[in-house]
Amino acid sequence: MRAEIIAVGSELLTPARVDTNSLFITERLNEIGIEVKTKTIVGDEPESLRTVLAQALQRSELVIVTGGLGPTDDDLTRDVAASVLDLPFDLDERIVQRIRARFEARGLRMPDINLRQARVPRGAVTLDNPNGTAPGLWIEHGDRILLLLPGPPREMQGMLETVVRERLVPRTGSRRIYRRILRVAGRTESHTEEAVAPAYTRWARGPVPISTTILASLGQIELQLTAQASDPEGAREALDVAAAEARELLGPDLYSTDGRTLEHVVGDLLRKGQHRIAVAESCTGGLLASRLTDVRGSSDYVERGIVAYSNVAKVESLGVPAEMIAEYGAVSEQVAIAMARGIRDRAAVDVGVAITGIAGPDGGSEHKPVGTVVIAVSRPQPSGSDVQVRTFRFPGDRGLVKFQATQAALDMVRRWLLETS
Repeated sequence: MRAEIIAVGSELLTPARVDTNSLFITERLNEIGIEVKTKTIVGDEPESLRTVLAQALQRSELVIVTGGLGPTDDDLTRDVAASVLDLPFDLDERIVQRIRARFEARGLRMPDINLRQARVPRGAVTLDNPNGTAPGLWIEHGDRILLLLPGPPREMQGMLETVVRERLVPRTGSRRIYRRILRVAGRTESHTEEAVAPAYTRWARGPVPISTTILASLGQIELQLTAQASDPEGAREALDVAAAEARELLGPDLYSTDGRTLEHVVGDLLRKGQHRIAVAESCTGGLLASRLTDVRGSSDYVERGIVAYSNVAKVESLGVPAEMIAEYGAVSEQVAIAMARGIRDRAAVDVGVAITGIAGPDGGSEHKPVGTVVIAVSRPQPSGSDVQVRTFRFPGDRGLVKFQATQAALDMVRRWLLETS
């Protein structure tokens, strides 16, 4: 069954509101083997909604519309759907009584405009809404299903759960969608694609066909492997084989084959090696410590974090020589190394990490432009250097630079732990 989602609401076309309903709906449909092929956001404009809905019903067996079921003039979904399907309305007195009872329970009179929520396209099945006044509608039109759901997530989610359980699961059979997320660091999207692309055809032609999607995001690349099968064990085995092959092709750049985040992977490595970590941050302002401690159980390996933002703080809290800062600048490999060693020694831990840089938008120079970040990792070594240090040039605004810096720091820790384990 192919599905399509239409989110209705002019507010969703502004930066003030995000369409989270589609994400929830997609997740629930995928769990029962229904793949979402198209998502559309439409403003409160009847002709636009009419065009989009008519096209969706031509393409997809299941069309889900969220929003536009309220009592006001801009709530047009019900009317447009009836128009597209050429269905007359009937007034459902049971809905009128339920809405009136909700208002009376709060000591209020039901406004007359709420009567429009009781208008039901002929042949539609109404869906109870225990969390609001707008009922949902299930409309079967030939071999197509049109599902109208309210926009508020609290109302929509409960109604969808009931629909999935009682109406959609019996129609989907045993075939389900299974996904595996692989995460890569230290490679660009094109380099990742170049390495893994030769395997795509083999995966797609296997006993359990696997499709691949590659996505670039801040500081990492994601490979999403998707299998559709009736046998859960067969699907898992096929995904395991594909993930193992991807690891061979990508080597240590592939840091997760089970969807774990980089901070989770680093935490597992620290716990496995019985290491403890402390971090000294300047330009990232505590973001690295925050990400490390976002992981449940991180108290097993996180000792402390220091935000040494000023030069004085670097000297007093970490023991960085003032003359070193004066000679090389706060954003330098020399200072980053001193910060990493300083936090490791003061915290008496195995791993010390330091980040210093220029997040912007001001503070850059010709030799050290905005986005320049220096990261150092220090840990005792039986032989050789006790520190690794790298200078990066990250693009983007202040927030993007800070996140990429923490991502690079976590990846440096991960790689060193792998090398020395």
